[in-house]
Amino acid sequence: MDTLSLSEARRIALAAQGFDRSRPRRVTARDLVRTIRQLGLVQIDYVNVLVPAQYQVPFSRLGPYKRSLFDDVVYRGREFTEQWAHEASIVPMETWPLLRHRMETHRPRPWGFEKFLEKHADFAAWVVEQVRERGALTAGDFPVPEGVAGRMSELIPGAWHNSVQRAVLEAHFGRGVMAVTARRSDFSRVYELAERAIPAEHHQRRLSREDAQRQLVLLAARAHGVATTRDLADYYRMSMRDTRPRIAELVEAGELHEVRVKGWREPAWLHRDARTPANIRAAALLSPFDPVVWFRPRAQRLFEFDYRIEIWVPREKRKWGYYVLPFLLGESLVARVDLKADRDQRTLRVLAAYIEPKAKPPVVADALASELKSIANWLDLESVAVERRGDLARHLAAAIG
Repeated sequence: MDTLSLSEARRIALAAQGFDRSRPRRVTARDLVRTIRQLGLVQIDYVNVLVPAQYQVPFSRLGPYKRSLFDDVVYRGREFTEQWAHEASIVPMETWPLLRHRMETHRPRPWGFEKFLEKHADFAAWVVEQVRERGALTAGDFPVPEGVAGRMSELIPGAWHNSVQRAVLEAHFGRGVMAVTARRSDFSRVYELAERAIPAEHHQRRLSREDAQRQLVLLAARAHGVATTRDLADYYRMSMRDTRPRIAELVEAGELHEVRVKGWREPAWLHRDARTPANIRAAALLSPFDPVVWFRPRAQRLFEFDYRIEIWVPREKRKWGYYVLPFLLGESLVARVDLKADRDQRTLRVLAAYIEPKAKPPVVADALASELKSIANWLDLESVAVERRGDLARHLAAAIG
């Protein structure tokens, strides 16, 4: 069994995630397509403190690009769609049938909404027929069912959907009846029948549960380069029970190879096409929903980086800040910054900046300052302002100038 150093594992993982090449001078649709396909999926999250996650993930790898180009690639082509994968995600069309077995057992959200769908089956069926007759629609195109509270919070306390109509459409989406064909300016989904939105070659494709799972694990392995069983299971949110036999089958087929990584307690699996570049020259801020860091045990094991997002943590209990992004420099996570896009003042605000152990503040500050200026320009913000919170703030403020 081969043994990898931690540095080798990092370089393999970052190369698999697209950090082994220079950013293009001008980002094209082809660059965005290549990036999404290399990752296998892009998680959707509309926390807009900085920029929605699905836009930042390509930026981390490619640099500035027109966000309208991303929308064109994802929603106006026929190459990608949305579905529950890691969480709500953008995936290539050919991945859609790999998720069908999960759609068939999809549990609508919020939990407990199944009872509503059973009680109002006629309304749920009518919604489908309306889309069939009228074409793609949004939740706002439907009336509230007669005799039902319009707000989901009145129906199910704590529900995050804002309307019953949306929850019904989301249930159809999760079950594979509907697909998403566009996003409006307020980010609301436009729903179309999946049989019309998903190309026939993919919509009609049928795989066994085991075949679909095996392909999902292989996609996860390609996107990770090297990974533990838990890492592979998390990428498409599979159970360990389903993941283990699929890994064994892929090892037998020669697609994966078992390796050891120094310092890791668990064995790891190396994708047969994984590359080990001599170095990684990345300098990128990572979204909290970036595949490099979204599985926190992997971030700790691979980068010795203890990370959590504190959006849901009460202010007085936060250690780092509200929307904190790790900073990747070379093959290491060297800092973290709490960022906010102040659009009224057209300023990118660094609310706090912290250096990681072993990292050199002047070197990190210079690289981070450059990346912050690039992001500010991308978001049409005129300046970067650094508040004096955190042990990197002083160096960063000086580097920003």
